[in-house]
Amino acid sequence: MRTTLTLLLAIGLAIAESIQARPVSYPGGWTVMAMNDGSVNTLHVHYSPTARYSLGYKFEYWRDRDFSLNAVQYNHLVQRWNKPESQANVYLKSGLGIATGLAGTQDGETNAAAFVGIAMDWEDRRFFVSYENRYTEAGKIDAFFQQSARLGWAPYEGDYGDLHTWLMVQVEHMPEGEHNITVTPLIRLFKDVHLLEAGLNNRGELLFNYVFRY
Repeated sequence: MRTTLTLLLAIGLAIAESIQARPVSYPGGWTVMAMNDGSVNTLHVHYSPTARYSLGYKFEYWRDRDFSLNAVQYNHLVQRWNKPESQANVYLKSGLGIATGLAGTQDGETNAAAFVGIAMDWEDRRFFVSYENRYTEAGKIDAFFQQSARLGWAPYEGDYGDLHTWLMVQVEHMPEGEHNITVTPLIRLFKDVHLLEAGLNNRGELLFNYVFRY
């Protein structure tokens, strides 16, 4: 009986993995991510030839920093730990593209740009924790470091096909930003191939994310 329950839980974690907002999908899977918060609007479309990496297009509009970025992004699953009741992942995320200034002396200027960072997460059926960082270099247009962490809790354990709910708190740190610490309580809902997140940060700015995986 215990073996059967362990197997069912492992299957449940695998199902949940397929619709989380993670940078690598299942082999042959496409993912569309639209992310919006108080600082940046992004669109990321990627394809995963295998379960180890994905390749796609990334667009970013940094409102406060007055530039946009069009890039090719590569995500690599460095390590995954699958346990009977939990899972953990480490990813390397990098991109190469063109940044365009949108205001001031940089308005209309373009520059080669690149970014690199790591992302880590751990979860079981009730708790979630993650950390992510990134350094972006866009020459004379901009250069900055950012990092963020999340802590989440599921108030109930849903079965396959149910609406799953997570309550989360996200903390972002951008040392060179006007507001270098941002705290955002948010709710995550996912069902089937759809994931939706909404929240409001400590400055009253909206976070709204949508992920579609197929």
